[in-house]
Amino acid sequence: MTIQGMTPAVALSIPSPNWSGWSIGHVTIHMYAICILAGIIVAYVLGTKRYEARGGNSEEFDRIATWGIIFGIVGARTYHVITDHQLYFGPGRQWYRALYIWEGGLGIWGSIAGGALAVWVVTRVHKLNFGIIADSLAPGILYAQAIGRLGNWFNQELFGRPTEVPWALRIDSSHRPVGYEQFATFHPTFLYELIWNSLGATVLLLVDRRWKLDHGRLFALYVVVYTTGRFFVERLRIDPANHVQGWRINSYTSIIVWAAGLVVFIALQAKYGRHDGKEPVEHHETEVTKN
Repeated sequence: MTIQGMTPAVALSIPSPNWSGWSIGHVTIHMYAICILAGIIVAYVLGTKRYEARGGNSEEFDRIATWGIIFGIVGARTYHVITDHQLYFGPGRQWYRALYIWEGGLGIWGSIAGGALAVWVVTRVHKLNFGIIADSLAPGILYAQAIGRLGNWFNQELFGRPTEVPWALRIDSSHRPVGYEQFATFHPTFLYELIWNSLGATVLLLVDRRWKLDHGRLFALYVVVYTTGRFFVERLRIDPANHVQGWRINSYTSIIVWAAGLVVFIALQAKYGRHDGKEPVEHHETEVTKN
């Protein structure tokens, strides 16, 4: 479609990339994977810096991050396959495509659970402080999630309901869901979550600088911040998903995880909040190896 043939809403909309990767010989490099990798690098670099500021060392962090990343990815894909099993199993489906991670489909809930479990096990084995590590990672994880959403843009996936707002996302006809073929522009939920996560990560850094949240409180706050935005994004999305009483499963997950994060934050705040701002970050140096 030429610019002259577009409606004003389509002409002003955000274009979607007409490619999602490139091939080098028999190897295809997907932008989705590049975005995920870029997010991991940002989380790793920022997490390392913050962990060292709390008295840890880079060797410890490397060990923790390696297992956290591996099981975070495994958990993310597992959650997606379980909650959207109809995409991979059943008549006419190709079950082995559940392994095609480059095609998209990573559930952040599984990533958090898998990564957190791996980090907790490593900290127990090596007698490190889980709370300090979690707090060190929290802002970087949220930045990583923001960057990772760009992968959805390249794949033209996980967008929201049709809309004609000036910042609407233009989707090619081949990527429009069944029942929405006649619409050209949709809510750019990837952009909403990218902005929310970026702002949330920045707020976490500022809050931590001002009040020096520790003992897992910053990570609990991260959970609250992320799930708040994710709930509203889920209410916009129209990609295929399992529903219960008209709501997507991830909407319920957002509420449950949000409530859990809030309860944990309040409990930790009641226990440790009286010390906020009284001691520098280096106060935790002796706590890093505390079991």
